Amino acid sequence: MSILLSVSPSSSFSSAFFSCTKPLKTLSSFTYKPLLALKNKAFSVTSLHSTTSNPSPPPELQTFWQWLCDQGVVSAKSPVRPATVPEGLGLVAKRDIGKNEVVLEIPKKFWINPDAVAASEIGNVCSGLKPWISVALFLIREKKREDSPLRVYLDILPESTDSTVFWSEEELVQLQGTQLLSTTLGVKKYVQNEFLKLEEEILLPHKELFPFPITLDDFSWAFGILKSRAFSRLRGQNLVLIPLADLINHSSKITTEEYAYEIKGAGLFSRDLLFSLRTPVAVKAGEQVLIQYDLNKSNAELALDYGFIESKSDRNAYTLTLEISESDPFFGDKLDVAESNGMGETAYFDIVLGCPLPPTMLPYLRLVALGGTDAFLLESIFRNTIWDHVNLPISRANEELICRVVRDACNSALSGYHTTIEEDEMLLEGGNLDSKLRIAVGIRAGEKRVLQQIDGIFKDRELELDELEYYQERRLKDLGLVGEQGDIIFWEPK
Repeated sequence: MSILLSVSPSSSFSSAFFSCTKPLKTLSSFTYKPLLALKNKAFSVTSLHSTTSNPSPPPELQTFWQWLCDQGVVSAKSPVRPATVPEGLGLVAKRDIGKNEVVLEIPKKFWINPDAVAASEIGNVCSGLKPWISVALFLIREKKREDSPLRVYLDILPESTDSTVFWSEEELVQLQGTQLLSTTLGVKKYVQNEFLKLEEEILLPHKELFPFPITLDDFSWAFGILKSRAFSRLRGQNLVLIPLADLINHSSKITTEEYAYEIKGAGLFSRDLLFSLRTPVAVKAGEQVLIQYDLNKSNAELALDYGFIESKSDRNAYTLTLEISESDPFFGDKLDVAESNGMGETAYFDIVLGCPLPPTMLPYLRLVALGGTDAFLLESIFRNTIWDHVNLPISRANEELICRVVRDACNSALSGYHTTIEEDEMLLEGGNLDSKLRIAVGIRAGEKRVLQQIDGIFKDRELELDELEYYQERRLKDLGLVGEQGDIIFWEPK
């Protein structure tokens, strides 16, 4: 009996915005938070109390701030203002700000979302597009229009970030063997396919609306902007850019995402909506206001979405992909059991460094590996209890098989990197790495540590095979035919 187990990067993709080798998520439900950096400015994770690095903001930023003042969005009394910071641009406190205090409120008329697209000149032709594509196209069009009302905002947007989506082929070589590489290549391919479709269905038939050339590079830029800057998980808003608020940067030291931002009414007698941004911690005057982007993202996801990674061990993860083979003689029975327990033909398990295996991983492995003399458990009489059975060891042969397959897969994946973990750690300790190489080395080292952890777990399990209690022993005990010490009980006839 063989097990289909993939720990190497997959090259098959069907959508975008996803993690590792999991199925891709669509942009309609993405959960990205903003990050802004100046062009060619290196990204980094900030300290909790980061201060400005340049007291003189660039002219474009001053113009943007003045425009916001003229529009009544901010005033001299606003507690924050944009400034240059180590990350590029950020929000800096003008005075001491208390925990959970509101620092910005941006009216809906300044939001960039599918509603703004619908109300624009291209609204009709964009009505059938995916929401993120319509917003991306809107951004590109406004960027190319000299008379765009959004010009002052568009002028402060970066041309690229350190997100792996913007890496060159030479830079991507440093990710050889990683799941992030295949994810990045899949995203790039997805963006290209969506652009070709957009070009055929919208751009070429409606040249009167798009009289300027729009290229794949333009579309990739808009894609990257949305990935790194858009807010989501808001009331009635799954994709929205909020000018000024999207300058807020990330801090790994902030450990809560709650109440950082929300959509609320403008007042008791107003139908207008406001985007409200709060500081989750107290901030001193001159310090940068920061939030937590997402506690659940792995370093690979942070690198893909924003262009940075963290040093925290639990940001390192690796995805194991398990599959019930269609050639398995018990495929139908196994699939039925899996689906009855909330799983399917393919299952994805995120293994996090320093954390135990996902609770359903071993049961699923045992189910996939069932065969030979253990196959009787797949009979209909056991259908209501089989999941309880596979939550515990089935047989020595079954347990030995899953240990061997997982260990072989881990070692195969480790052999796919062009460096050793020791070499990566030396590079990280030595410093002097540019921002992208630091990301690549950190990702490589993190994945390898997780693979070594998985291999170690199943190596230890192999050493325990003779000590484990298997199904037949448990069954005999339930029937009272085996004592607690494993002795067979003989009943003498009266």
